Amino acid sequence: MKTTFQSRCIILCSILVVGLSVLSARLVQIQLVDRHHYEQKSQRQNRSVERLTASRGEIVDRNEETLAKSIPVMSVLVDKTHIMDPKIGSFGLAYQQASAEPGWNDLTPAKQAKRINVLRGEILDGEPVEVIQQKYLAYIVGTLARPLGMRRDELHAKIAGNDAKYFTIAKNINQDIGDNIREITEKNRIDGIEFENSLKRWYTSEEHATHLIGFTAESEEKDADGKVHTKIVGRFGVESSMNDFLAGRDGWSEKRRNDRGIVVPGDSGSLKPPRAGLNVKLTIDMGIQSIVEEELDAGLAEFRTHKGAVVLMDPKTGEILALASRPNFNLNRKENLAQNSFNYAIQAVNEPGSVIKIISASGAMNEGLVTPLTSINCFNGFYQGRGFKVTDDHPAGYLTVEGVLQKSNNNGAYNLGRQLGSRRFYQYLHEFGFGKKTGIQLSGESSGIARNTNNEADFSRACYGYATNVTTLQVACAYSVIAGDGKLRKPHIVKSLIANDGTIVEDYKPEVVGTVLKPRAAAQMRGALEKIVQKGGTGVRAGVPGFRVAGKTGTAEKHNPLGGYFKGKKITTFAGMMPAQDPAFVCVVVIDEPNPTAEVVKPQGGNVSAPIFGKIAARVVTHMNLQPTEPVTTPLSASNR
Repeated sequence: MKTTFQSRCIILCSILVVGLSVLSARLVQIQLVDRHHYEQKSQRQNRSVERLTASRGEIVDRNEETLAKSIPVMSVLVDKTHIMDPKIGSFGLAYQQASAEPGWNDLTPAKQAKRINVLRGEILDGEPVEVIQQKYLAYIVGTLARPLGMRRDELHAKIAGNDAKYFTIAKNINQDIGDNIREITEKNRIDGIEFENSLKRWYTSEEHATHLIGFTAESEEKDADGKVHTKIVGRFGVESSMNDFLAGRDGWSEKRRNDRGIVVPGDSGSLKPPRAGLNVKLTIDMGIQSIVEEELDAGLAEFRTHKGAVVLMDPKTGEILALASRPNFNLNRKENLAQNSFNYAIQAVNEPGSVIKIISASGAMNEGLVTPLTSINCFNGFYQGRGFKVTDDHPAGYLTVEGVLQKSNNNGAYNLGRQLGSRRFYQYLHEFGFGKKTGIQLSGESSGIARNTNNEADFSRACYGYATNVTTLQVACAYSVIAGDGKLRKPHIVKSLIANDGTIVEDYKPEVVGTVLKPRAAAQMRGALEKIVQKGGTGVRAGVPGFRVAGKTGTAEKHNPLGGYFKGKKITTFAGMMPAQDPAFVCVVVIDEPNPTAEVVKPQGGNVSAPIFGKIAARVVTHMNLQPTEPVTTPLSASNR
């Protein structure tokens, strides 16, 4: 009997010792080994962080006209962890009950707080957790449904039916409405509803410079607590290429709760103010941009087509003053982006036609092989090479170099190329910027094709505008070499970065890529190109009364990707500059697949793109306040090559 009793005592003591040892070990693990884990978990449960969205910088034109700005909006989010916490929910329910009692408004804040705490204790002691949760959710729904513009059952379903810890119940609401809802939650002691200030991008001229300005989109990201935040990110155009400067840096504000779930004041480390993004000042002039787009749209409508581009730039700095591509889209609505966001001016590559004839002519002049008045054999419109031939619709025997350009003679251009030699021809083609990206601050730019295949047939075709692919922007940069001092400049669209206080953070200076022509050769070429816009030239319809205009027409059959060329489909170009003696701007007009009209039976560069250039230039000189230098004469009829 005694032995049995002792055995039982030993077993009982062993169980107690083992149990206490396990408990002690667990306490040691919690207090020492896992201390940081539980400390962080406790902190997460007793704090909430509100993101303070940085203001995205504005985009303005060179005259500081606002093109893109951010409108403050707000999102309402649910922290379901707090909503389901009875300690927090009881606080709101206690306020609901206390504020309905007679004489509530006559009590001092201290007595009100005391009464709420008394009722809160009664609720926690007298109600099951599930009941507190249900009542608190009903209280939230009844208080906020109407301010949020929702039905009660709709709001209840949004909160109760979502298993996530954090989620959004209202997005992009007006800032005033959001502030009103915030005040309601604070007044009614509602916790678990959070607010996030955010921004909505707005474009003031929503259909102008669309491919250049670009647009933003919303990107979702999670923070360390698992909260999903919406961030505005640039997706296209300048909004994308300058996103790092425009975006700024978000801040945050932290709220802490004590063990009773009541929010307590934070310390200096509970707030990090946001840093606003920089404003981006562009080189474009919206006055010129509007002119360009209006005349481009009118030209496309006249010739019943929808594709084309215009680039207008300052040849002395490389600054883009206007850039328009069609088709385009609405920046605010962003409809049909898949079809219309293609930036024709920098992404479409086409064989240029006769505008490329400046390469052989200027190269030969620059090398001292010819002068503008040197006589060039044009083979009477037919040259037979080894396995290829060069023809011309307007045969000529001999023409001066000026005459070759004025009449846009294919055989003459090829003969100039032969004098230069294929190696030097392609070298000049590359130095003028063809076959490589210009480096403009826009994504998706095409490099084109300017490859020396060492094939004489390809070389001959390259001399008069085929066997080479170029972009509208590359043509504008090449003609700026002639319009300026013979130097190729990198085109740029961002003039400066400016802080909100007006401080210029970075000023983008003109950048010379390389020297292509001697100043004398560039001046000779301006004089030769001026003849093209005079009587007998192919670009007469580009003329502007009172001004000397220089430029070159171009018409190319449209290449079929499956082989050969589309029958009857052309791409017409005019690349011009004015005033010819000292150009203030270069403007290139490209129209893709113009259709015949009653007045224009055969669409070509001289009767499609040249008149559009003339209309643009006539308005731009007024906008730029350029003074006429020539007597105004009656417009001449034109040849249309």
